[in-house]
Amino acid sequence: MNRQFFFERNLLALSAFDPGLCSRLSVAETTLNRYKFLEARSGDIIPALIDSAGGAHPLHSLVDPRREGERLITAIRKDEGFLVFLGLGGGYAVEAALKQAGIFRVLAVDYDINGIAELLCSREYIKILGDPRFRLMVDPAGEELERFILENYQPVLSGGIRVLPLRGRTEFEVPRFQAAGECIQGTLAKVSADYSVQAYFGVRWFSNIIRNLEKAEAQDSPFPPIREAAICAAGPSLDSQLGILAALREKKDRRPFIIAGDTSLPSLLQAGLEPDAVVSIDCQHISYYHFMAGMPPHIPLFLDLASPPLLASRSSRPRFFSGGHPLALYIARYWRSIATVDTSGANVTYACLSLAETLGAEGVSIYGADFSYPQGQTYSRGTYIYPYFANRQNRFSPKESLFSAFLYRSPSLTKVPGPEKSWYYETATLSRYRALLEKKAASMDIPVYPVPGRGAPLRIRQAGPRRSSRLLRLFAAGRQRISARSFLKEYRQGIWSLPSPEQNIQSYLNSLREEERDLFTTLLPQAAALKRREPGLNPAELIEAARDYSVGEIDKIL
Repeated sequence: MNRQFFFERNLLALSAFDPGLCSRLSVAETTLNRYKFLEARSGDIIPALIDSAGGAHPLHSLVDPRREGERLITAIRKDEGFLVFLGLGGGYAVEAALKQAGIFRVLAVDYDINGIAELLCSREYIKILGDPRFRLMVDPAGEELERFILENYQPVLSGGIRVLPLRGRTEFEVPRFQAAGECIQGTLAKVSADYSVQAYFGVRWFSNIIRNLEKAEAQDSPFPPIREAAICAAGPSLDSQLGILAALREKKDRRPFIIAGDTSLPSLLQAGLEPDAVVSIDCQHISYYHFMAGMPPHIPLFLDLASPPLLASRSSRPRFFSGGHPLALYIARYWRSIATVDTSGANVTYACLSLAETLGAEGVSIYGADFSYPQGQTYSRGTYIYPYFANRQNRFSPKESLFSAFLYRSPSLTKVPGPEKSWYYETATLSRYRALLEKKAASMDIPVYPVPGRGAPLRIRQAGPRRSSRLLRLFAAGRQRISARSFLKEYRQGIWSLPSPEQNIQSYLNSLREEERDLFTTLLPQAAALKRREPGLNPAELIEAARDYSVGEIDKIL
């Protein structure tokens, strides 16, 4: 009778936050004797795993499991607000963690749905399952686990993350829990990379976006689809590949639509090749150097909405897109829809490939994508770095030494042998960029052909069906709801009117309405940047500071 009572009570608590798991548990077997339940000296119930020989292995202290759980949690640093438990067991450590106001999120990962059902028959887990900060994942696929962490782990709010294995449980299924741990670590690397970018550029993104809205307001006509695309990166191999591109340009049939990354623009113009479009995604003002040699104003310039406002003035036809910044997504939802271009590869060549896909290209060739330094050369001739260093050289620091310092600045520089006795330097960053581009190209349903060069080879193994008929796609912005200036006033009022954040940020988030939560999300990149400047601020103080900063920036425009 107690077993059924506990089981139903626990499922009722779980159903409020995870009806899917509740449904799976409701049809699970609870009489397979995965566990034996012992009584600790403190009177608490201890689950003990049953091995193949019938032996019972307690998962917690047989003296006082609650005290054991509390000791574990007291060892966690105050800045570690996201906890991942590998193994649920009796949930005593989880319960101790949820008593701490500074804990932002708690995730428990376990395997065997029938075993979990048995646990829920043994005692009440209501304090755990009824807490909105807690999530139980049973038999999760790696993709599901990765998605949950990407969607829920916000370093600016929760601080660090700690993985806590329940040894007695994980030792029984080492391969599964080891795979889960590796998945978590790999996901954290992605989150950390994204957070680092936010910490450096969060305030600049915001400042640029709100200043680009007036230009974005004037964007009306759609951009027509294309057929064959030729993407130009700025690697040294581009110098020898420009002749191939020029010859293709003379063909009347299947003439490629040339998409230039902003870094390669001066190289193309110097060779007398005018691209059909230019793409820029960098929010820093150094990107303006790519346009110092001039750009014909009639060339369409595709800009991330977070690009420096000065860049839009370089073209009479700027086209803005959303690269995924929270404020850009908010603008697309509440002001006017904006075309989306995948910029998650963190380099402009990746963005060019994404744009070609967005424009409906049937095939793509890539030029100058070395993602390395062939024979120590950093960029193709004509790029910004040559006049930049020429203007800064002096008797004590000639341009050769400036190039050398630029090349050797990376601690991960590695010399790699290439074909036919050639060689190139690689860095960890360039290797990561190359891997992301390869993964992107392999996932596309159109052929992507990297023109061979002198640098690290692009290895693209594409699988799956190719597009059999051309899809008509338009790069276009939707109808604006109100003027850009009115939208800024409305947005300013929205973030200013947000309820004051509480110390328990997760409870605060749960109290927000949908649009309030969307507004709150737009403040997170600014909060990350402000945390880098003032690491002593707690999450509530950071959100207040981000709101004050954002309102101040909008007031400068209004």
